Amino acid sequence: MKHLIIGNGPTGVIAAETIVGNAPQDQVVLLGDEPEPCYSRMAIPYLLMGNIDERGTWLRKDPQHFGALGIRHEAGRAQRIDTLSSLVHLADGRSLSYDRLLIASGSSPVTPPVPGIDSAGVHACWTMEDARRIMQLARPGARVLQMGAGFIGCIIMEALASRGVTLTVVEMGDRMVPRMMGPGAGSMIKAWCEKKGIAVHTSTRVDAITPGAPLVVKLSTGDTIEADLVITATGVQPNIGFARDSGIHCKQGVLVDSTMQTSVPNIYAAGDCAEAWDDASGRTVVSAIQPNAVQQGRCAGMNMSGRPVRMVDVPQINVLDTLGLISTSFGRWDGVAGGDHAELLDAPGFRYLRLEFDGDRLVGSNAVGHIQHAGVLRGLIMQKVRLGSWKDRLMADPTRLTEAYIACAQRQDAWQHAH
Repeated sequence: MKHLIIGNGPTGVIAAETIVGNAPQDQVVLLGDEPEPCYSRMAIPYLLMGNIDERGTWLRKDPQHFGALGIRHEAGRAQRIDTLSSLVHLADGRSLSYDRLLIASGSSPVTPPVPGIDSAGVHACWTMEDARRIMQLARPGARVLQMGAGFIGCIIMEALASRGVTLTVVEMGDRMVPRMMGPGAGSMIKAWCEKKGIAVHTSTRVDAITPGAPLVVKLSTGDTIEADLVITATGVQPNIGFARDSGIHCKQGVLVDSTMQTSVPNIYAAGDCAEAWDDASGRTVVSAIQPNAVQQGRCAGMNMSGRPVRMVDVPQINVLDTLGLISTSFGRWDGVAGGDHAELLDAPGFRYLRLEFDGDRLVGSNAVGHIQHAGVLRGLIMQKVRLGSWKDRLMADPTRLTEAYIACAQRQDAWQHAH
């Protein structure tokens, strides 16, 4: 059995290792489209900070690791999938055959349609080559403007700030991290960044960039800002262009069932490029976070190697460290129709907690500064614990989460074991 995996990031690596661990007699080919060892994009900010070197970004530190496992590493970019002939055609004219295929091609930065976005000195922060160019330009005192303050943008922002640059952040949303934080949490994170000396413009877009040294950035407010470096961090989209005309069903991502199999037998997808059913939200979801990439990669690898496993929930878990302020977003942080919520705000202390309920279940939360509650919040939400009378107690005092978990989760576990 020959397994071909498109993508050598965390999803592809975990899937490859899972396959060889369960079917050591099978052949595994791992396809990557960058001239780099397998590395984690999420480690790039730590490279920019100087906490690690390039080797520190590698997913496996031993250069002989994959060869020792019998995993063949190929360089090339997938261009088209021929599902009838079981071939993946590459951009360089070669073709690779497969018996089972995993699409783990990840995602790519969205380039906003801004005049001048292709100017010298404007960079995404996504690949190792991006990081090398940014490190040359982001020197102490450099004027840096970052477009976007989402989850990835905030991580990049912290890395830039650590390099001693003068930093301005421009975000189209009305708050920072708008796709994982509500107004209370997102506004608090903005206030924290401003306290740390970062200029943050929300409800603002970049209208144009005039090339030169310096770059001149025109904002929708009419203001102009001079910059030595512009970073684009305006979101990502699944890398699935090569799959769209193959007969594989796609929406925003490649649609998969609970085994990570696509609409075409023996073809699977996982990670940032996959769109999977999520019981918690009742819809298909693309989740571009590393915990999801790892779990889906392992699930796909198990099923490809003949070990049936299913996933019915897409992890909706984000933990963010913004210049030392820890925030979390779990589950349906934006609430459900007709649901109740509880909110606790300590603006001077930069502490915020909001709980979202569906009936007597906790379904989502935003928290800033309340790191002691992260574990029980995740447990109550992911385990879909029925709170009963404890819901009213949490509505009155949202900090009683640990008591609620001990009282309700253990009781639920005991009931499930008994039945």
